[in-house]
Amino acid sequence: MTTKASTTKKRSGAKIATASKLNEKSTALEIQNLLIGTIKPDSEQPRKTFDKKHLEQLSESIKQQGVLQPITVRQSGKDFIIVMGERRFRASKMANKATIPCIVRDYENNEILEVQIIENLQRHDIEPTEEAEAIAYLSEKYAPSEIAKRLGRTDNFIRQRLKLAGLIDGFKHFVRNGEMTISLGVGVALFAREEQQMMLETMGEDFNAHQINRMIKDQTYDLEKASFDVTDKKLVPKAGSCVECPFNAANQGNLFGEGKMVCTKSACFEKKKSKSFLNLIEKSKKANVLLIPEIRQYWADDENNQLIISKLENNDLKVYLLDDVEIIENPIKPTIEAIKKEYQHYDYSEDELNGELKEAIDDYNKELEAYNSAKENGFVDGILFHPETYQNKEVFVKVIEKSKDKSSEYLAPLENRKMADCTPKEQIVKINEREIRKKHIENNKQFEEVVQMIRETNYVETKKTLTTDEMVAFSISLFENNVDYMSQQKYFSKLLGNTAKMTRIEIVENFKKNFKKEIFHKLIRYMLTKQVHFGESNHVNNLTNISFYNAMQGYYKSKIANIEEEYAEIRNKRETRLKERIAVLEKKVKKLSE
Repeated sequence: MTTKASTTKKRSGAKIATASKLNEKSTALEIQNLLIGTIKPDSEQPRKTFDKKHLEQLSESIKQQGVLQPITVRQSGKDFIIVMGERRFRASKMANKATIPCIVRDYENNEILEVQIIENLQRHDIEPTEEAEAIAYLSEKYAPSEIAKRLGRTDNFIRQRLKLAGLIDGFKHFVRNGEMTISLGVGVALFAREEQQMMLETMGEDFNAHQINRMIKDQTYDLEKASFDVTDKKLVPKAGSCVECPFNAANQGNLFGEGKMVCTKSACFEKKKSKSFLNLIEKSKKANVLLIPEIRQYWADDENNQLIISKLENNDLKVYLLDDVEIIENPIKPTIEAIKKEYQHYDYSEDELNGELKEAIDDYNKELEAYNSAKENGFVDGILFHPETYQNKEVFVKVIEKSKDKSSEYLAPLENRKMADCTPKEQIVKINEREIRKKHIENNKQFEEVVQMIRETNYVETKKTLTTDEMVAFSISLFENNVDYMSQQKYFSKLLGNTAKMTRIEIVENFKKNFKKEIFHKLIRYMLTKQVHFGESNHVNNLTNISFYNAMQGYYKSKIANIEEEYAEIRNKRETRLKERIAVLEKKVKKLSE
């Protein structure tokens, strides 16, 4: 049975907040206190999650002050169905309230869900994937810009949420429980659902942000670095222009930065890249231009490089590697802005920067002269291209003439000779050297990947006291990067011990074995004396200097006091003379004004 405990007219000055602000049919809505037992949640309500703790807090508030804002309901037979305000309804039930203030409204069937969605989207605590799904529903009726206006959001925000709505359920779960950031979720949602599923299965059961980031990086391509014209609609006619492509992240909001063009369809990108390389080969054949891959003989046996070389040979092109030619590129004129960027980590004055610019311009003029006279000196037109990206640029090329006497070639340094020109013994040496170099490069990549992974964690926020390993790492970092050679000899000559017969890994292990906190403290104190700032910075206007000055008071208070007294005496004398001079001038001013 439906009863109305009381009916009150809406006060003329009251503002009833309805999130939709759509299709208002009446300006005289009544607030009715309805029995809670007659009110039912809407089974089609898009909101699925309610924070228990926040509900309890709201329930306590309702016990004390009641429901301050009425909920909105629609009548269904003898009952009422909630349109807006299910959270207030749930909290009222928890507070054991018998009634709740309501506004009863009539809605068209297709209007109810839209009203609920817009009301939910204006909550401050809405769960991101629910928000994304709700916005996706609205996008069936409204353009992103219209949704943005209705919700008071930016177009880019709406586009990002629309993209997030395309995330598969397996990844949405990680967003909901807070393991996956929204931005990373949007990054994954750039890919087709089959690719997302493959990424999810590759990752395994435990969420791994670093692994997902790496997969995104491996499957996305920076279009600004593409070897082909991204505006070309004819390169691959079915794909069209990259600028207008829906798989260009720039067309889905600024997901990678303002206007950043990133391709998320690897098959299409690779097809265009391969087509552009074939076009480059055709161009070099027609114009009789030498096509030079950026490959050193050292890396000619690399599998990818061998593939490039075979493509050139199969197209009847003579293959010249970097070791076989001299190359002159069109030099870039230096600017003061470029110089400042290059030396940004150096404490250079304006005069020093201008000096560097002058030297750079002198070098530029020499390079420009060589470039302009290249053809007179036997150079011909050429194209230099990268063997992986196929990015290319026009250059001048001259083939280096080789000696006809093979025996004289053997006199060249081993690293400059081709494998076929080496004796079996020398080939073994070259193979071993290459392997050492490959391991070094692999170690570089491995280390960089580890560091990037750590930077993405909350390591910096860790509350634990520094471990011995961390203090060892910081000590060696300070020693290698901040202690000059003379100071190493003067203060730290025995820091690393006798390292003559140790590998670098053994040096670190030995240092750790003999490590004492006193070493750490000594390096810190050395740094304190070196990191202060002179010139216009001093002990009253610079944070680093002030903290250093205060710290030194605990060690050299009397000596510092003596220096302070000397300067105070000088300052007092100067101020006395200044006062006397000002007094004389003030008398003259007074006399002139009489």
